[in-house]
Amino acid sequence: MEKKRTDDSELGPVPPLRLDRFGFLKQEPSPNGLPKGRSAFEFEREERRVRKWRKMIGVGGSDWKYYLRRKPHVVKRRIRKGIPDCLRGLVWQLISGSRDLLLMNPGVYEQLVIYETSASELDIIRDISRTFPSHVFFQQRHGPGQRSLYNVLKAYSVFDRDVGYVQGMGFLAGLLLLYMSEEDAFWLLVALLKGAVHAPMEGLYQVGLPLVQQYLFQFDQLVREQLPKLGEHFTQEMINPSMYASQWFITVFSYSFPFHLALRIWDVFLYEGVKIVFKVGLALLKYCHDDLVKLPFEKLIHALRNFPEDAMDPDTLLPMAYSIKVSKCLEELKQQYDKKNGKNLKPTEDEKPA
Repeated sequence: MEKKRTDDSELGPVPPLRLDRFGFLKQEPSPNGLPKGRSAFEFEREERRVRKWRKMIGVGGSDWKYYLRRKPHVVKRRIRKGIPDCLRGLVWQLISGSRDLLLMNPGVYEQLVIYETSASELDIIRDISRTFPSHVFFQQRHGPGQRSLYNVLKAYSVFDRDVGYVQGMGFLAGLLLLYMSEEDAFWLLVALLKGAVHAPMEGLYQVGLPLVQQYLFQFDQLVREQLPKLGEHFTQEMINPSMYASQWFITVFSYSFPFHLALRIWDVFLYEGVKIVFKVGLALLKYCHDDLVKLPFEKLIHALRNFPEDAMDPDTLLPMAYSIKVSKCLEELKQQYDKKNGKNLKPTEDEKPA
């Protein structure tokens, strides 16, 4: 009896890619096989938020600075609740100072991309496919997403040859490109690394990662002060923050954290500065404290790199993070770190009081 042939046409059409609302491939279908819908109440609530935000920022951001001066407490509260996704790109540019940099430097980005060469070009090309590989915008090899990411990173490596290019920068640029044009993303990267509003971040990527070392020292001391039982357990198990927290600072949680949580952190990070990274890190440890203090070394390392899903809920984690006060301690610890490393620097104006 002849074996029945199965050709491609009999298999039916290839199902479309299943994407979440941010454009990432979905790992697993929801239990009932259908994407979870948002209720009419949630849609209406989101529409009200968008209307409030539009009124606050004005057309193209025209009213932003005026509103910020008059009602900074309202701006801070609304940013902490989350910027509406449809306005996120514009608001990020306004709160970071990058919009002003763009307007003051017409044609500079184009010059950097088209007419300059970078010593980092091969490194950038090698790393491009590692940046958000599950996002539809960056999936296609040499596609528009990867080309834009290459252009932004190449332009920055030419703009600041002292920093050049370091792998973690790809996640910052990639995240920005999901919400704005190449040129806008480039100037926001400049605003962050050069310190348009907050303390410069370029030390995260310079040779020896000096700012990463400082942040890890500060975080280690904060854990010991605020979570002494866990700090003692870390000492016994010989755990230090470089084993689990470096990427938190280098990519501002954009590397391995759920995207919806990373976005909420970035909203606050761009407005309030790096202290939110310390606060979120402490909140995660605090939330998982009772489990972490029981774990031996290998399980502890795994747990610190793979937090449970319930710990990653922004509506639970972020209010806990906001309640943690770190500004004064960070300033004191920076002075302590500088003294320990033979520096005689004034404290940076990175944080306003929490």
